[in-house]
Amino acid sequence: MAEVDGATLVARNLKKQGVQYMFGIVGFPVQPIAAAAQKEGITYVGMRNEQSASYAAQAVGYLTGRPGACLVVSGPGVVHALAGLANAQQNGWPMILIGGASETWRNGMGAFQEERQVYIATPFCKFAHAIEHAHRIPFYVEMAVRNAIYGRPGASYLDIADDIITGKVDESQVEEAARCPDPPRTQAVPEDVERALNVLRESERPLAIIGKGMAYSRAEDEVRRFIERTQLPFLASPMGKGVMPDTHPLSVGAARSHALQNADVVLLMGARLNWIMHFGLPPRYSKDVRFIQLDISPETIGQNAPTEVALVGDGKAIVAQLNQSLEKREWVYPKETSWRASIAEKAAANAKQIAPQLSDDAAPANYYRALRDVAAWIPDDA
Repeated sequence: MAEVDGATLVARNLKKQGVQYMFGIVGFPVQPIAAAAQKEGITYVGMRNEQSASYAAQAVGYLTGRPGACLVVSGPGVVHALAGLANAQQNGWPMILIGGASETWRNGMGAFQEERQVYIATPFCKFAHAIEHAHRIPFYVEMAVRNAIYGRPGASYLDIADDIITGKVDESQVEEAARCPDPPRTQAVPEDVERALNVLRESERPLAIIGKGMAYSRAEDEVRRFIERTQLPFLASPMGKGVMPDTHPLSVGAARSHALQNADVVLLMGARLNWIMHFGLPPRYSKDVRFIQLDISPETIGQNAPTEVALVGDGKAIVAQLNQSLEKREWVYPKETSWRASIAEKAAANAKQIAPQLSDDAAPANYYRALRDVAAWIPDDA
């Protein structure tokens, strides 16, 4: 059979695994991979800095659900891209960093820009490995993609030496790998779904926090149905914005601190109790608050604050379970409650407080005055 080189195998298998975009800076020894990627139909975007290339790759991964690829040269190229790799890992955005290296038979000899790249990348990703034989490239590409998108999404790193990139292998010897399917949409234990709804029904001051997990799982329709069916007040995290509109009458964004401090039950919908949500601790929350936590990652359950009910699995699938269970219940959070009234009162007080700043035309413009113009310019669906 015909021979195929390593660069072609990398590009071909990235394409097979659903990678659509590659960002990078070409040079020794990765230029053949960039050329092969374009021949295979992957969109290659040349960047001016490895850090920005790695940030672009992870953003594409978040938007498409399949990892973006970042291609960099050995040594400083990999080091510069580590910032994006770490950011992707912490944010739960799928990406693959591909770093070139000098020939395998020169390892440890002080080769051009030689660095222990797998070693330094490992703390910042879910999967990191060097490719030791060209015929195993499909295996490693599939592993990198699977680790990047399965479970809590994150980063993968592949290290590939010059002699693997340019080396050739008979196509009959290539160990082909099947395309990694989209992640399974795992559901929560049905009994836990019922327990979660029972806790919400018992609540006097409930609050749902819509996080990035709902956006990534494309759960917009399910979340809207759940919120409008239950009539729960909700707060969107910064990365959860857009799942539900901030202008929705059930949004408590204009009284955020008041809602967090006084809620007696908080339903975390793909939102983590990290610094953005004040770790779930007093004085930002009531000391007696009860948490229901929906998350794809079991290890985040109960982090920083105890979880009363855990719903572990895919956001879209679990909110659909909640909606299905609600069909058998008549419960809706009442419209006329002191909780709703206190939120509306605080939101009105906050609006009154910032009104003078909104109309202040003094130069330089203050934060609120500038945003007034921005809000007027941008379309509703921006």
